[in-house]
Amino acid sequence: MQHIERSIESNDWVTILLTGCFILFAVVKYAYPKRFNAFVMLPLNDKYFFVQGKNDTLAHPFNGLLFAAQVISFSLFIFLLLNLKSPATYKTMPWLFLKVCIACSFFILSKLLIEKIIGFIFNIDSLVNRYLYEKLSYRNLLGIVVFIVNLMFVYTIEPSMNTVLVFLVVLLILNLFILFNSYKSFGKAILSNFFYFILYLCALEIAPYLILYKTLQ
Repeated sequence: MQHIERSIESNDWVTILLTGCFILFAVVKYAYPKRFNAFVMLPLNDKYFFVQGKNDTLAHPFNGLLFAAQVISFSLFIFLLLNLKSPATYKTMPWLFLKVCIACSFFILSKLLIEKIIGFIFNIDSLVNRYLYEKLSYRNLLGIVVFIVNLMFVYTIEPSMNTVLVFLVVLLILNLFILFNSYKSFGKAILSNFFYFILYLCALEIAPYLILYKTLQ
């Protein structure tokens, strides 16, 4: 019987990353149990913003830990997508995940900084900060969803381009739901400044993602 050499790629570093995310979620759950329970109920109601997160800032440890998990989860998903699209890429770029993680962090933080600068220039800091807080909270929750999907793609379901595309569509729908809920909270402010809202929507909510999409192609 002829023996065939089988090449096995180690996923140890992926396991470490996923374990790290799980530890972050566990720490948040342990340190802020009531807040976390209200947080995971955001898809059903927005009481979290009026009770647990009413007077907090973006820099609160609760948000920071979940943001770190969000960046890792989204970066890992992008990495899996790139590796699926071009398997040879990982072999020629062993530090690909680290580069994706840095790029993802830079993208999110740069967008956040620009929005805060706009709030300062137009003297609407409190309004912008509240909007960013709500959007960050929803995105952190979305990060948990992506974390679960990463677990399935790595350990249970063999990912294919079709399954990834289906999840990307679901992710897009969830992101639109996030934006809709955020904008709904600021309905009066949007209607009274509708022209500026359209400019913001095009410049900071549509253009960056189109640029990111073109970059990943």
